[in-house]
Amino acid sequence: MITSKIVIRKQKKNSYNEAPLYLRITADRKAKFISLGISVNINYWDEKAQQVTRGHQNMQRINNFITTKLAEAQSMSLEAQSKERNVTAQKMKHNLLGRSGINFLDYFKAYNDKLLLRDKINTHRRANSVYIKIKEYMNGQHLAIEDITVKWLKDYELHLSTKKHNSINTIYTEMKGIRRIINEAISEDLIKPESTPFSKYKLKWENVEKNYLTEDELLLIEKLQLPKEECISIHRDIYVLATYAGGLRVSDLLQLKWKDFDGEKLTVKTQKTGSVVYIKLPIKALEIISKYKASASMSEGFIFPIMCKYKNLDKEKYRLKAISSATAYINKDLRKIADLACIDKHIHFHTSRHTWATRALRKGMRIEYVSKLMGHASIKTTQVYAKIVNEELDKAMDVFNDAKTEYLKVIA
Repeated sequence: MITSKIVIRKQKKNSYNEAPLYLRITADRKAKFISLGISVNINYWDEKAQQVTRGHQNMQRINNFITTKLAEAQSMSLEAQSKERNVTAQKMKHNLLGRSGINFLDYFKAYNDKLLLRDKINTHRRANSVYIKIKEYMNGQHLAIEDITVKWLKDYELHLSTKKHNSINTIYTEMKGIRRIINEAISEDLIKPESTPFSKYKLKWENVEKNYLTEDELLLIEKLQLPKEECISIHRDIYVLATYAGGLRVSDLLQLKWKDFDGEKLTVKTQKTGSVVYIKLPIKALEIISKYKASASMSEGFIFPIMCKYKNLDKEKYRLKAISSATAYINKDLRKIADLACIDKHIHFHTSRHTWATRALRKGMRIEYVSKLMGHASIKTTQVYAKIVNEELDKAMDVFNDAKTEYLKVIA
């Protein structure tokens, strides 16, 4: 049973003989106190009636306030007991204060632990990165979930920007991670939907320039003489294949097996989204794949003999580590390849994806098809590449201005 009573804390009286009023909540013989923010002269307090007596100048106003608070506590008590059996005084206090009593970092960690139990290794890795940064920022201080306010988010954003030197898009990722946890708490009815600070705090995203190869630069890489059967040659092939095969991500290409290839098409279940895409390969891509057919029996079913070097690939934890390790190795070789081809650009595997998208649009492929093949959730993401192609066309039209200049020189 839960009881509520207004009490005066005489031990806290001041020099004017005034003491503060508290709402006392008792459950299972344990009490919690909530300050009403009001102090009254001890001589004007009726302990039995829990009311201010006549003679006090604000008697009516204070008594009305007390009645409201007691009714609120009683109503909330009945509601809480109808929903669950073991309602503590502490929980009632949090409910009355509009607080859940949830430690944000503890809740975040529990969420991350559940991701591991569901084998969501990649999602866990990203979420845990957000968690670690916040834990470091709080430096041992308590952080209730209600403390995640617009002000807190702005302060944390400033910290990430000035102290950690994070970019706008990195901060966007961090804030999106925090929002996910807040939404999770809302979905579990732990906090009210209107309590989210993200209704007022807007996430910021900055479109960054996509690095990609021109047709001439891609040709330089294709024709580059590299030692056959060495890793650098395999890494070049897998990169070039991506520029012809729908801009597949490195994680998907590394895991391609011969069973995914029917001689003309690839069937790929993408690691990032889990969606399945079917890609008809152009002649150049088919030529690259055919180079590895002879060694198929030695590569444990993989088209490219890279992942077969790693162990325990049936377990996601080890598979993701293997992909990360292989990708780092590939990117290291791609920087060497760019130097050998005299390409003055920062090349990493993801530039193959950008290269394919711009090539496809230049060659007249509809943007809807480009978006579908790239696995974009929204066509807005793909429109970034269309903007690049349009800017190239704008520059191409400048030749007419150059021609006019030359003409004026001739007739001058």
